[in-house]
This record gives sequence, C-alpha cells and structure tokens, in this order.
Amino acid sequence: MALATSYLVATNKLDDIFNALLSAKAPSSLTTGFLKTLGFTSSNDALYVRLFKDLGLIDSSNVPTEKYFRFLDQAESKKVIAECIEEAYSDLFALNKKANKLSEADVKGKFKTLTQGTKEDNIINLMAKTFKALCDYADWTSKSSIKPPDTPETKTTKTPEPSVEVPLIAGHKKGINPSLHYNIEIHLPETRDTAVYDAIFKSLKEHLF
Repeated sequence: MALATSYLVATNKLDDIFNALLSAKAPSSLTTGFLKTLGFTSSNDALYVRLFKDLGLIDSSNVPTEKYFRFLDQAESKKVIAECIEEAYSDLFALNKKANKLSEADVKGKFKTLTQGTKEDNIINLMAKTFKALCDYADWTSKSSIKPPDTPETKTTKTPEPSVEVPLIAGHKKGINPSLHYNIEIHLPETRDTAVYDAIFKSLKEHLF
C-alpha cells in the first residue's frame, strides 16, 4: 500500500515534460540538471524529479527504472503512466477502484483521510491537482498490468447426493445382505387321530405363512 505525497505547484507543463522525455535519450540519471537540458529551468520544475520517484520511473538514486524504459515506447507510454499511478496511489485505489474518475474535490477529501491530518490543506490541494493532471494524461482504456492476487478458479461442480449406509448386523461382512432364519419346533401330541395333526398344520399355515 502506498500514497504518493509529491506534488507540482503548477501542472501546465506536465504534458510538455513527458513529451520531452519521450523525445530524448534516456539519461543515466534523471536530475534537475537533465531537465534543464530539455529547457525546463524553473525552480518549480525540480519538483518533477520527486514525482518521477513516487511514480517509480526512477529509483532513489535518480536512475531510470524498467518502467521508465517501457514508458519510452510511445505506443505504451500513457498506459505505463496509468500503471504507475495505480501503484503510487494504491491506498486511494483501495478506497475507490475508479479513483482516476473522482473529482478533484473528492480526491482532496480522500487524501485528507489517508494522510490523517499530517498535511496542510494547501499541500493536499496541490497533491489532488497533481493526481488529477496525471490521470488526465494517462491512458485508462485498457487494463493495467497490475494483477490482483491469485485466486482459485471457480468451478461448477455437481454436489453428490448424500448416501445412506445401512448399518451392518454384527457377524455379517460388508457387501453381504443380512437375512433372518427362523427355526420352529412343534411338539406333536401322541395320538392316532389324524384330524388332530391336520388341525395343527392348518393353523400353522394360516398364522405363519
């Protein structure tokens, strides 16, 4: 997370300086002296060096970074600046994904919140003006190369139907259907009258089968 706090006193030269950088050979060190060779000699022009550091175009030693060399490709320069803005002002974009479309007044309000009163009101105004000028220069028509954290791909899967497992009866193995067997013992009375036996078996048939 980050919030660039650099600012320009006047933003009317922003396009001219960017265009001058695109037309010039990349310097070994981008300093106020280099800007003077391009015709930008005002004391306020020196503020661009710090701004370029916040944008990641040059490192802490003023040496051009990989982003600076990508910026020199005029077909990609404004897209690279959009990427730099999103990184340099990531705290602001965390509050509003379309921060580049906010009004200057809204940007100023967000900056007050993010800086928590550590910046004077006039500085907040200049920071907001600088941010808006950068956004106006940048190309937002295509997505930035900043990638969100990897998230697992969402797949539609069929939820399996719950299965009901019938508890096994002790003594039976899985896969074998349990069955019950009944042993019925009948004690027949001693008699020579077959009608008695017929009555017993008839009763068994009616009540047990």
